[in-house]
Amino acid sequence: MQRLLLIALGSLVTLSTVSAQEATGSLSTATAHAAAGVHRTVPPKVAKPYAIEFRARNANSYGHTFSIYGRVDARGRLVNPKVSGLHPATESPVPWMIGHLVLVPSETGASDGDTEDQYVLARFRVALSEAEYRKVTSYIKRLSDKSPVWHAVLYNCNAFVGDIAQSMGLKTPTSTMLMPKDYIDQLRELNISRADLSSVTGTPVKVEDAEALRAAALKALEKQHAKASSQRSTGAPARTATKPPSGSTARGSQTSGPAPKAM
Repeated sequence: MQRLLLIALGSLVTLSTVSAQEATGSLSTATAHAAAGVHRTVPPKVAKPYAIEFRARNANSYGHTFSIYGRVDARGRLVNPKVSGLHPATESPVPWMIGHLVLVPSETGASDGDTEDQYVLARFRVALSEAEYRKVTSYIKRLSDKSPVWHAVLYNCNAFVGDIAQSMGLKTPTSTMLMPKDYIDQLRELNISRADLSSVTGTPVKVEDAEALRAAALKALEKQHAKASSQRSTGAPARTATKPPSGSTARGSQTSGPAPKAM
């Protein structure tokens, strides 16, 4: 009788041990799966999560130079970027024309077309840490607060962008009278392969060239137009792919650019 009780007790102990091991194994598997799920959903960290780009875009005249900056996502895209660039005040072409002769009031925010990639002609990016980003944007604010005037020769959009670049320790082209595309191309070539970055705020980085960026933007617009056309043909309400440019100034096509303001 005692022997039967011992055998039964041993069986119970064995079953308890097996059940505990199975539970532990299931818990470990669940934990591993949960960890794997978290790993899949959390994007990789970006070493420098901010960036500033110096850009040139097309226009009905000779183009425009400006800066665009903000946080970047895991794919390197600017998220809700801000724009700073010097241009004559208002959307009227009159200040722009007069500004070739005398100083005229200016604005330093975004102008029509600055945030649309299909107009970009040249670009140069500098990656920034949070501290570096605060330093750069603080300088841009101080420069903008001066409310500088605009003049096609004496102080144009190239000069404004050049001041931002110089405040970061970047080398700039010797002349501000270059075409905007040439100015940004030279700015990039002067800094992209620099070895002496000890005095530079940020890290110059290579990104997709302007032509590829423009092609991708135009392709996306074509898809939007195709979708809108399909909706119209089926009687569904269509959304406009791109809003018409604001202001009374005559604008260009998607490839020639939307605004006459330049330099």
